[in-house]
Amino acid sequence: MTAPVRTVAFVLCLLSSARPAAGSTAVPDTTTLQFYGFRAGARIEEMNALLQRLDGSRLTCERARADRRVSECRSVLRAPKLGAKVRLWISAVDSVASVITLSANVETAQLDSWRRDIERRYGRVGAQAQGSQWMMQWVRRGRMLRLTWRMERGQKIASVSLVDGRVLDDWGRSRTRAASTVPS
Repeated sequence: MTAPVRTVAFVLCLLSSARPAAGSTAVPDTTTLQFYGFRAGARIEEMNALLQRLDGSRLTCERARADRRVSECRSVLRAPKLGAKVRLWISAVDSVASVITLSANVETAQLDSWRRDIERRYGRVGAQAQGSQWMMQWVRRGRMLRLTWRMERGQKIASVSLVDGRVLDDWGRSRTRAASTVPS
């Protein structure tokens, strides 16, 4: 065996044996932005399965009239894990979630819990103000997670938005191609 082949074989042996020790926890994948299992780029069937596990609810979806590939889906979660009654809105293209928004009226402790969970997974970022609204944002591999909060009529409202830029870009390109092939 030549030296380069022995080196490659040695590295492959090391990689194949590099598993977490029994009882240890695997490091979470921080490249796929998600919030309590919700992630942009997931299929609608996956989102329905997640809702079933969380609180037994399901999405109600309607197709857009202008583009039948686009659906708007909604649900309300009452999952104790999230700590509040959460409104869920999903925009899907060809049954793939392009934008997901989870929003709720929250107490300060619940907002802090959401923020800590996100920061623990993706790192700390500075909060930015736009008028009376605050926002924190994380971006990974064409996807974005944004935590937003504001006071409205004495109530704190928080939302987490997940956006898959690749799904939106592909949809935009296909719309542009379709528009350019329409005879005038």
